[in-house]
Amino acid sequence: MLTPANCHVRLRSFDALSNAQLYAVLQLRSAVFVVEQQCIYADIDNADQQALHLLVQHQQQLLAYGRLLQVAPQQVRIGRIIIAADWRGQGHARWLIGLLRTSASQCWPDAEIVLSAQTHLQHLYAKCGFHATSEPYDEDGISHVDMRFA
Repeated sequence: MLTPANCHVRLRSFDALSNAQLYAVLQLRSAVFVVEQQCIYADIDNADQQALHLLVQHQQQLLAYGRLLQVAPQQVRIGRIIIAADWRGQGHARWLIGLLRTSASQCWPDAEIVLSAQTHLQHLYAKCGFHATSEPYDEDGISHVDMRFA
């Protein structure tokens, strides 16, 4: 059984990603956000170059991913949070969100941590210490809500 204990967690800048890692990230993001969620949007948004990328891999397979992006001097945004389909439903999302939050706090100790959650996942983020700071809004045809870590 695959567990977080036998995975490799890497936090990388864009320039430190290997070609294979970058390809795996873009492939997983496309598979989930564009194909699975049937959402046509510009995933390659010119933010990756400034972001830190958290990759969870087992051997060469990318199982989970998220990115951290400083959006203001005292604010960092967690985004593009993904769990590969065959790794879902086992509590790994909470683990990944915790890794991203911890990484954000270590890299930007005084920054507020925010994210934009798909509304149907708001309860998951609430369990991880985030609370809503906006009313639901449409983003690329999917209902979202802004959230901040308390």
